[in-house]
Amino acid sequence: MRLSDLGLVIPGTTSEHQEAITLKTVFIGAVEGSAKALNALCAAGHAPNLVITLPLDLSHRHSDFFDLEPICSEYEVPLHRTPKSEAPETLALISSINPDLVLVIGWSQLCSPALLGIPRIGCLGFHPSALPRLRGRGVIPWTILLGERETGATLFWLGDGADTGPIADQRLIKIDPNQETAASLYAKQISALAEMLPPLVTRIAEGEIPSEPQDESKASVCARRRPEDGYVDWSKPAAEIERLIRAAGPPYPGAFTYTADGTRLTLNLAAPHPQDGYFIGLPGQVQAVNGSRFTVACGDFRCIDITDWAGADAPPRLHTILGGQKQKAST
Repeated sequence: MRLSDLGLVIPGTTSEHQEAITLKTVFIGAVEGSAKALNALCAAGHAPNLVITLPLDLSHRHSDFFDLEPICSEYEVPLHRTPKSEAPETLALISSINPDLVLVIGWSQLCSPALLGIPRIGCLGFHPSALPRLRGRGVIPWTILLGERETGATLFWLGDGADTGPIADQRLIKIDPNQETAASLYAKQISALAEMLPPLVTRIAEGEIPSEPQDESKASVCARRRPEDGYVDWSKPAAEIERLIRAAGPPYPGAFTYTADGTRLTLNLAAPHPQDGYFIGLPGQVQAVNGSRFTVACGDFRCIDITDWAGADAPPRLHTILGGQKQKAST
């Protein structure tokens, strides 16, 4: 079987950028964190033997999609694009590498026993929490919504369960529950990942296989979050709404509301209004407009200032009431 028959792209013919490595590895990923981790691996002399990623026409699957081809071109790493890592031709290609290790970093698809059984040592995954806490989906938004003061970044061995495998490495991350945004926590996570992964691969190449079983008595599981879960219910307390806006913002779709004429506004950033008790109004009512900023009353008679938003040419009019249109939240 020829590699070209399997859709393999080999960006270069020389190897001056790729140092010899002990392990044969395959890297699977498609998001910004994947790119930072892959670049760190390559720079540390651990360039993989193959990278698996999504076709460009499927980039919409991830709000933080990142094309890995430029990194592969720089380090002359073979690249294969596939809509499914479980596709027979993709599994065949991975098997042809005869890898010691498969790194699944920023890939939302579950790995089947067929994939997990290919590498000699195993498959490593990454999870943005201090496992076993906060397994599952939407972990960064849930971390902020819960008001956590500490989380973690975890590299772990993939197995039959979702995020249940033994821990290979973990780093704790401090959080400011009153300031942290999805963007700031995401940045902390991918920085931790890029710092953790190369030394771990070095340890594995030297024959050390770190593996600490998770404590099931401390486990918790996060449910999936959908874009419509960012709908703002202005009857909620101001602090709860402001936290939702921080949790649902970039790189995720964002919290949102509707103006009186039905225009959808995406709310990217907000802050508690500094004059507590100054404005008195109905939940969702615009209390002040100052340039592009506007102030909205919430259900506990406190207000928040919307400081970054999108979806209209001008802020909503004074004293109009936001919300309504909830039936459109899933559209």
